[in-house]
Amino acid sequence: MTELAKRVGLFLVILLATLWGAPAWAATEGGPSNKVLILELEGPINPGSALYVERGILEAELRDAALVILKVDTPGGLASSMRTMVKAILNSPVPVVVYVGPKGAGAASAGVMVTVAGHVAAMAPGTNIGAAHPVTAGGKDMQEEISKKVVNDMASYGRGIAEEKGRNGEWVEKAIRESVSVTAEEALEKGVIDIIAEDVASLLQELEGREVTVRGQSVVLSVVGLETVRYRPGFRDKVLRTISDPNIAYILMMIGLAGLYFELSHPGAILPGVIGAISLILAFFSFQTLPVNYAGLLLIVLAIILFIAEIKVTSYGLLSVGGLISLTLGSIMLFEDVGVSLRLMLPMIVLVGGFFVLVAGLAYRAYRTRPRGGSEGIVGEIGTVTQRIDPEGMVFVHGEQWRARADEAIESEETVEVIGIRGLMLKVRRSGPRGF
Repeated sequence: MTELAKRVGLFLVILLATLWGAPAWAATEGGPSNKVLILELEGPINPGSALYVERGILEAELRDAALVILKVDTPGGLASSMRTMVKAILNSPVPVVVYVGPKGAGAASAGVMVTVAGHVAAMAPGTNIGAAHPVTAGGKDMQEEISKKVVNDMASYGRGIAEEKGRNGEWVEKAIRESVSVTAEEALEKGVIDIIAEDVASLLQELEGREVTVRGQSVVLSVVGLETVRYRPGFRDKVLRTISDPNIAYILMMIGLAGLYFELSHPGAILPGVIGAISLILAFFSFQTLPVNYAGLLLIVLAIILFIAEIKVTSYGLLSVGGLISLTLGSIMLFEDVGVSLRLMLPMIVLVGGFFVLVAGLAYRAYRTRPRGGSEGIVGEIGTVTQRIDPEGMVFVHGEQWRARADEAIESEETVEVIGIRGLMLKVRRSGPRGF
């Protein structure tokens, strides 16, 4: 094993150990109980952020925290990840306050359900909530029948959560069906939220003495003066939050397949294989959190097989065309209830498909080219007789002196063509003078 291979192997081991083993609470200050744990949900709701919220609530329970404050600023995200967050909040043994802040933040789409699921829902002035109509991951409306089913399901889900928490379920349903959105002041007036607070300190003042129901039991909050601790995501959470985006997962998979394909078709290149292996590991790590359609994944693998077969089989491009079709269909079907952006998918298919076809063409040309070295490479070469052949002599060919045998006598300085080789003896015949 080369030194480079050892270093690459060590890097992969460290990477996997870090991804799987780094605790999300590693960056927080230790300390026992009765603290207020602050989680920050900023950006799209995806499996990475859902895992972060789940782990944060679990950490609050383990630390016997008095309260969890989930600061929200999100444009929405995946419905499956939103449901994961909502379940974690509703079943939390620690009171969870969902706070849309700071000023200028918003809780749109899936963020609406997360907000109304809190034991207390609060917003900062200058924030907004609403626009929860379901759309595809690319932002487009669904087909009519599918949209009707999804909207009805989401409307009943959101209304049920809001009413269970004593909030305005009718408005939540309207936000889902009609994409209405309101300011913090309007949300308080309509009974969507409970509190408007300038910041976390003001929020704690407002919460003091408030009674909430946690797992069916009444709890009176006593939080003024408690230390606030920010629950910072660990390295694993940061990586997962980034690569949980279907578009990034798709890019990583395509880079990984392209790198490994190049390495297999050009053994010894090393770097493409290393990059491809790392990209595929990260892609599969993100696939565990995304709704992967394995039929789509198999179509993409089939495309790679067809591109490789193009090297060995003379199909006049038919295998490459089949590979491009399989690659396109697999990319469209890869994820079940989320989709890769068409603006990303189409250029990626063109680039990666073109790369596969180009590499396959180069590999095919190299495969069909006559060998230039070794015993096969010397057959067909033209040389010069340096010692008369009758029936054996010496020839200068391929930059070397060789013993040669011929069926006829050939004089010195004549040109000969190598027609065979046996051991270290060449079989030659007379050739015409060299020409252009």
